[in-house]
Amino acid sequence: MKEVTDEKLDKYFDLTRRALKKIKVNNNIKIKDNAAEDFLDMAQRYFDDAKYFRNKCDYVNALAALSYAHCWLDAGARLGFFDVDHDNELFAVD
Repeated sequence: MKEVTDEKLDKYFDLTRRALKKIKVNNNIKIKDNAAEDFLDMAQRYFDDAKYFRNKCDYVNALAALSYAHCWLDAGARLGFFDVDHDNELFAVD
């Protein structure tokens, strides 16, 4: 398949939306310069960009922005910045 469909975007919007809701900043570790909040902020900004691109019917950039958003969440979870309750369906953990 060489195109980004509504169904594919719906799937990844849902995945990243659920991940954003599940994230809890892990206050049990010392993190330099509010890194956890920065990671979460970047994820939210890319998620918002994805919505903007979708509204402009730019599905390729919407999917790319969703990928970046979820990468920030995965990286934060892997680094221990976020407590994701060992959820390896939404995050690349365990």
